[in-house]
Formats: sequence, structure tokens, C-alpha cells
Amino acid sequence: MITAQAVELRIGARVLLEESSFRIASGDRIGLVGRNGAGKTTLTKTLAGETLPTGGQIVRSGDVGYLPQDPASGDLEQLAMDRVLSARGLDEIVSALRKTESAMASEDDAVRDAAMERYSRLNARFDAAGGYAAESEAHIITSNLGLDDRVLGQTLGTLSGGQRRRVELARILFSGVETLLLDEPTNHLDADSILWLRDYLKAYPGGFIVISHDADLLRATVNKVFHLDANRAQLDQYALGWDAYLQQRETDEKRRRRERANAEKKAATLLAQADKMRAKATKAVAAQNMARRAERMLSGLEAARVSDKVARLRFPDPAPCGRTPLTASGLSKSYGSQEVFTDVDLAIDRGSRVVVLGLNGAGKTTLLRILGGIDTSDTGTVNPGHGLKLGYYAQEHETLDLTRTVVENLRSAAPDLTDTQVRSVLGSFLFSGDDADKPARVLSGGEKTRLALAALVVSSANVLLLDEPTNNLDPASREEILAALRGYTGAVVLVSHDEGAVQALNPERVLLLPDGDEDMWGNDYLDLITLA
Repeated sequence: MITAQAVELRIGARVLLEESSFRIASGDRIGLVGRNGAGKTTLTKTLAGETLPTGGQIVRSGDVGYLPQDPASGDLEQLAMDRVLSARGLDEIVSALRKTESAMASEDDAVRDAAMERYSRLNARFDAAGGYAAESEAHIITSNLGLDDRVLGQTLGTLSGGQRRRVELARILFSGVETLLLDEPTNHLDADSILWLRDYLKAYPGGFIVISHDADLLRATVNKVFHLDANRAQLDQYALGWDAYLQQRETDEKRRRRERANAEKKAATLLAQADKMRAKATKAVAAQNMARRAERMLSGLEAARVSDKVARLRFPDPAPCGRTPLTASGLSKSYGSQEVFTDVDLAIDRGSRVVVLGLNGAGKTTLLRILGGIDTSDTGTVNPGHGLKLGYYAQEHETLDLTRTVVENLRSAAPDLTDTQVRSVLGSFLFSGDDADKPARVLSGGEKTRLALAALVVSSANVLLLDEPTNNLDPASREEILAALRGYTGAVVLVSHDEGAVQALNPERVLLLPDGDEDMWGNDYLDLITLA
């Protein structure tokens, strides 16, 4: 259980949350919602103990499992399956058992006998920790999250960002802790994995908070909703399921508007009467009292809901280029003995639109990183054509320098812009005032997405490489990206699990990984988007 008493959150001078008290108890399945940048990620980090609140107190009883948006924990040399097993301390025992099994094959009698004795002790520890039943449970979880034995046998450092995130989710679910804090857990999951996760969370016996823009997940799993209002810095708590919350919130807003309209009408009448009375010295005190009463009537009202601001996004007018600004031939990539893809050829013509499909782990992100010059291929070449200007959006935001401020990141992307122009662009992406000067490392996932997209807008790129550009975005911001995709006249290579993003792109061709087969786009491929 987690109990929060009078918790206050600030970033610099900005107040994210005024004093707020709440608790997460066993059986509480809470959806934490609010616009991008409202402070949802900051709140969950604080509840997990990774940061301290500005004010108030948080008390945790029992273990907490926290899934951040951008997990960076774990030894990069550790096997993925060992990382999952480490949630219950099984990884060290399993590793020791493997080494002992090798020693048991020794021809040296003394070494073999010592290994057999050690194996017996390790096996007893393994059984006490849950043994093969626990290992089987871990395999069930990883399998349902799309992690096969090939991926689980790789080290964390060889996995894509999406694979590492699924490993961390599997680890947290396997841990069996009492309270879960999950920040966008459906990112990087295919449709089958999302359905499994919904069922898992519905049956979860402990308590959890989940941040998600997936309305279907919230509708299926939560019995309470916490709405973090960015305009009021308040946490509104509803002991309701998702659909009932939506209805209640609209009802509350209608009530607030009605009460405010009635109070403003009465206050206006009082103020008008007070103005008339002020002309007479004998009634000046009475007029002053009437004006004060009008002010009290207005100050006691709940503020009417202010519409959430949305970043206004328009991808750049592409710089002039030749007929085929980007080609690649014979690309292949392996990590150790694990082959990702082989012999991939691709030609990106001016204004063409290509979607890359493949199961999780097929190398979609790796291919974009190679095309963007971030990674190198084992074989083959990437050849820039005449006038090529690349714009690369990375799903893990690797293009951002987290040690620099928001302003500095955009200035480095567009060195020819004046400071006024840089701040004007950032303002259209909702980074104004102090928000523009804060370090990128403190941004939420949605804010990092907005900053990375702002860098694309000023790039004048004629080929965009977009890797899951709608992840972490609230519905209104997502619609802005889809509209920008529809209107962009340059070339696009898109990786996405979002059907709406692919439909907005209206692709001409599809590249299927890991085999590198290319085909003309047809609506039959649309069914593969959420599965790939």
C-alpha cells in the first residue's frame, strides 16, 4: 500500500500538484490521466521513491514495482531471462547452477565431487525460491509479452528499446509485489500482448496505478480514476470505472459552468447596485460591503475547466532533392550469433511513403537507426542521394541530449534560427517561460516526444524516419501528428503499431522484415499493423 499525505510537486517555479492526499490499497486499480506534461510521470516516480516530493509525505508498506517510460536499469551484459528472474533473486541461483553443471562434467574427481555437493545446496535454494514452478511462471509471462527464447537468450545490450521495455515489464509482473506503478505499459506491445495484459491487470490482486492513453485498457481494468489537471495543479479523484468517470467529469463540468454563470449574474447585479450607491456619501459603506460580497461569491467558485492546450504541429517544407534521395543495398545486422535481418534493399524516392512491418524483434528500429546513420550494418551500404536532408525521430528519444536544456536541444537542431525564433517554435510546442529552460532529462515521455518533433519541424528534412511517433501522446496531440503526416510532402519511412498513423501516412509500399521483401501497399496489410 502507498499513502500520500499533503503531497506537493514542483519543477522549478512550476507547480505540478498542490497539496493532495490519497492512497493506493489492495484492490485499487487506478487510471492516472491528464494531458502530456501535466506531471503524471513525475508523480509516479515520486510514489516509487525515485524522487522526493516538494512537500508532504509518502509512506510505502510493502514492495513497489515501477515501470518507467524509458527503463535504463539492468546490467547490459546480463541475459534478458536472468533480468526477469532477478525480480525474485533467482538469476544468481540459476547462473550458479549453470556453472556447477559444467563443473560436474569435469574429469577431475575432486572437482566433480565438490560440484555435485554444491549443486545439491543450490538446488535446495532454488526450490525454496519457487524453483521450476517460478521459472515456468516467468516463461509464461515473457511469452505472452512477445519475448521468445531467442530474445531471452540475448544480453540486454543487444536488445532494442522496445524489447528491453518488455523485459522490464515482464520482470515487474513476475516480481509478485503488492503495488504496481505502470507508465504507458502498452508501448511496444502487439495486439495479442495488450489483450493478455488487460486480463492480467483485471485479475491482479494487489493495487496499481497505470498511466495510459489506451482507453480500451483503462475501460477494461480500472475501478478508480485520478485526473491530474495541469491548469489547476489539482488531483481530482473519482471512485468510478472509466466510462462512468468520463460521464461524471462532464456532469461536474456542466455543474461548474452553471454555478459560475448564476454567481456571475448575481455578482454583476450587486456590483452595479454598489456603483450607484457609491455616489452618495451616506451609502458608501453599504456599497463597499456589497462589492465585497460580490467578490466572495466569485472567489468561492470552482474554476471552470480550461481546454487543454495542444502543440500545433506541421512537418517542414522539404528541402529540394534529387529523384531518389536515399538508397540502401544488401543491409544485414546480427548481434553475436543472433541474426536480425539480411540482404535488405530499399530505395526511397522523393515524396515516397513506406511503412516497415515485422514482428517485435525483427529489426525495424535497427533498420531505421542504420538508415539514420546512428548504427552501422554488418554488410551493405546506405547511400545518400543528391540534396538528402534526413530527419530521424527515435522511439527512445536518443536524438535528444538529456544533459542540455530544451532551448539548447532545439538550437543545436536549427543553428541558423535566432533565439526569438527558437523560443517561438518551442512556444507552439507548449514549452514557454521556465519550461523552455529546464533540462531535457526531467521531461516526461510526452514532452520528450514534443521536443523531438519540434526538432523535426525546424529541420527542413526531405526524408523523415519515424519510429513509433505517436507513443506517449494524449489523444489531442496524437491527432496533431496524424494531421501533420497527411500534409507532409516529403518522403517518410514509418515504423508504428498505430493503425491510425499508418492510415494517415497512406503508404505506397511496405517493407517486410526480417526477410526484406518489398510489396505494394494494400489494405490487407493493415491487419498486420497491431500484430507486428
